[in-house]
Amino acid sequence: MNQPSIAHPAVSSQDRVIEFDEGRHAKARIGFVLLAMEQTIESDMFRLAPPGVGVHFARAPMANRVSVETLLAMESGIGDAAATILPDVTLDVACYACTSGSVVIGEDNVFAQLRRGAPDAKPTSLITGVINALRAINAKRITIATPYLDEVNVIEREYLEERGFEVLNIEGLNIENDEDMARVTPEYLADFAASVDQADSDAVFISCGALRSVEIIDALEARLNKPVITSNQAMMWDCLRTAGVTDSVEGYGTLLRDF
Repeated sequence: MNQPSIAHPAVSSQDRVIEFDEGRHAKARIGFVLLAMEQTIESDMFRLAPPGVGVHFARAPMANRVSVETLLAMESGIGDAAATILPDVTLDVACYACTSGSVVIGEDNVFAQLRRGAPDAKPTSLITGVINALRAINAKRITIATPYLDEVNVIEREYLEERGFEVLNIEGLNIENDEDMARVTPEYLADFAASVDQADSDAVFISCGALRSVEIIDALEARLNKPVITSNQAMMWDCLRTAGVTDSVEGYGTLLRDF
């Protein structure tokens, strides 16, 4: 036998007082434009972001071969990708997350693309973060370890020297494939960076966001007795400071802890 239905009074949303707060990312929202094949930066940014900072990503098309030609070809894709990062929410900072691409394309061109895609965000790039980080720690004489081809290393050396740094040594692993860069072991990177360094350098810079270098910073600084700057560490530090976030982050070197 069918039971009689029980009528329930309709509940209008007008009868509810919805409680809102500032969400999980009240301190800052940072957007990163990655290379299409990038495998390291996302996990590093989640690792390094302090509580209250949101990290959000988009990818720009690029061939898997990292060369001057392929890096130049992705310029317009930076702005297109930036436009897809939280398009209805204002980002505090928009960052192009590629060291070699930043120096090959140039910061001014990168910033123009980021402003096109995310006009309300403060633009920055990975090489901008590195430059700001080296200046913050007062490093003038540096050594650089990279995974790149020599043609990219030449441009990176000139780029940093034009901005006032004395590059005592730069050496690369001559890897073309971005996937292979992401597979170089952290232990090998530590030994490679130590072999590239010189006693009279102020700091060592391990260049490339694809390298798994953030986890070796503290140990390598203790080994070399000097600051170690890596691409992803410097990028997060720069994005945080650009967004007005001054949190100290432990476990990833002098830069994030003390500056």
